[in-house]
Amino acid sequence: MSEYIAPLKEMRFVMQELAGLDQVVSLPGCEEASPDVVDAILEEAARFSGEVLSPLNRVGDRDGARWKDTVVTTSPGFKEAYRQFVDNGWNGLGCDPEFGGQGLPKLLSTAVSEMWKSANHAFSLCPMLTQGAIEALMIAGTDEQKAAYLPNLVSGNWTGTMNLTEPSAGSDLAAVRSRAEPVGDGTYKVFGQKIFITYGEHDMTDNIVHLVLARTPNAPEGVKGISLFVVPKYLLKADGTPGERNDVYCVSIEHKLGIHGSPTAVLAFGDHGGAIGTVVGEENRGLEYMFIMMNAARFNVGLEGLGDAERAYQRAVVYARDRVQGTEVGVRGGPKVPIIKHPDVRRMLLSMRARIEAMRALAYVTAAALDNAHAHQDSVAREKARAFADLLIPVVKGWSTESAIDIASLGVQVHGGMGYIEETGAAQHLRDARITAIYEGTTAIQANDLIGRKIAREKGATILAVIADMRAAIAQLDADLAHIGVRQSAAVDALERAVFWIVANFSTDPKAAHAGAVPFLYLFGMVAGGWQMGRAAVIARSKIAAGETDPFWAAKLATTRFYADHFLTQASGLAESVVAGAAGALELADDSF
Repeated sequence: MSEYIAPLKEMRFVMQELAGLDQVVSLPGCEEASPDVVDAILEEAARFSGEVLSPLNRVGDRDGARWKDTVVTTSPGFKEAYRQFVDNGWNGLGCDPEFGGQGLPKLLSTAVSEMWKSANHAFSLCPMLTQGAIEALMIAGTDEQKAAYLPNLVSGNWTGTMNLTEPSAGSDLAAVRSRAEPVGDGTYKVFGQKIFITYGEHDMTDNIVHLVLARTPNAPEGVKGISLFVVPKYLLKADGTPGERNDVYCVSIEHKLGIHGSPTAVLAFGDHGGAIGTVVGEENRGLEYMFIMMNAARFNVGLEGLGDAERAYQRAVVYARDRVQGTEVGVRGGPKVPIIKHPDVRRMLLSMRARIEAMRALAYVTAAALDNAHAHQDSVAREKARAFADLLIPVVKGWSTESAIDIASLGVQVHGGMGYIEETGAAQHLRDARITAIYEGTTAIQANDLIGRKIAREKGATILAVIADMRAAIAQLDADLAHIGVRQSAAVDALERAVFWIVANFSTDPKAAHAGAVPFLYLFGMVAGGWQMGRAAVIARSKIAAGETDPFWAAKLATTRFYADHFLTQASGLAESVVAGAAGALELADDSF
């Protein structure tokens, strides 16, 4: 069974040529990310992911986390790997140096995070949730909360969780019923049950910091009455170390389709008198603060899709090169050949590879925008970068994860019957990828957010500016790249048509707009990915023209051509689904389903 090998050449290309690494590392606070430092980090992350995390991926799938009497034991090897992860400083890569982090750019931490997710999706979820808790406390926590929790969260000595979902409150957070009663000393007693809590209980650290949504007495109904609380597994002693056990216990873990190595906990708060917590920021602003975590998590789940897809692709390529079956098409009586010689297998592999390249480019460009939104010295540039990142995050999450499911499924198909057999490992990637389009907001939630908050609310201003950038890039697809340019131009026209329709109809016919929301997200992701692929093709052409003979550049041209012919050609159909597809979706009576 093959192990993960980080595609460092591709990662470096995207970081440098498409995401603008040189510009990012020139931002205030990013100066430490010199070329030597970046290369060293990427190389060491590749080694760690391939040698330490990847071999545990199958272990976690086969021997998942186990629960007994409120205690969760992680998969064999996970605890030791996590200690290595923390000791090597990986947890604080992109965190604020004030609390022990390294303060490196989001672009670099994104590439490193991709490696963790490709190597071991289930393992990577633990530091991902911790990063979300760090971001929420950094922005909304009190000075006391920051001092108490951030150094240990940044180091990875403690981990963090996000507690939103309840048995009666899934995506509809207005239905949250967990309650927090003031004690009178600045603390609260929290009562309620939370479900689907990733790494809500485990044995890898000596404390877990839960961020919990709950309602205070007399809070307004709905989302306006939700507050956010820090509820640690162990209350802190005067010296800041874990002391008395808090009243929060894991009553079970879920039995899941995939990510078996990641314990998904059911947590009970307050069954023995009340779990002690402190409010984050102001009461009744909890959902606002939680969205800080959720936005970070949504981007990272998009990276999970990319990671699962890359791992599925690598495994499929190895199998296609090794599996000898049939003769080459058109060669009568020829020898048996590896299946990579067969046209449809090549089509499947390129379908996987081309979308992975597009997904990675879009994610890294978005990461660079987040860096600029945070640190650019010019306020106008910061705002432009923020608007771009806000627009793209639901696409990185929704389109990348939906693509990953299809890519992982193709990975099974390349293996044929052996793909359906667990011993090859292909099925695990499909099972693991399936959750990515569901948690941290389903694809429909991402799509509704995209068309509502990101497009209709501002009448398409940001996306139309992005479309203008796309058209400027298409102008460079001339001469031998003109065929790709024609495909991209038609796809951008389709996207623009759909945008104008959403802007014109969102307020007057919201049901129709929402019926086309997911097709629109697919359309935008596909076209935006093609935009980045086209930029890559122009760079590859210039490298070849300059005399470079590395096959990497010719492969980049071929992959872009495939993407244009096989995916950008779908744009007009998706646009038609957005503009004219609502009637078919809404006409059928409920009892006719």
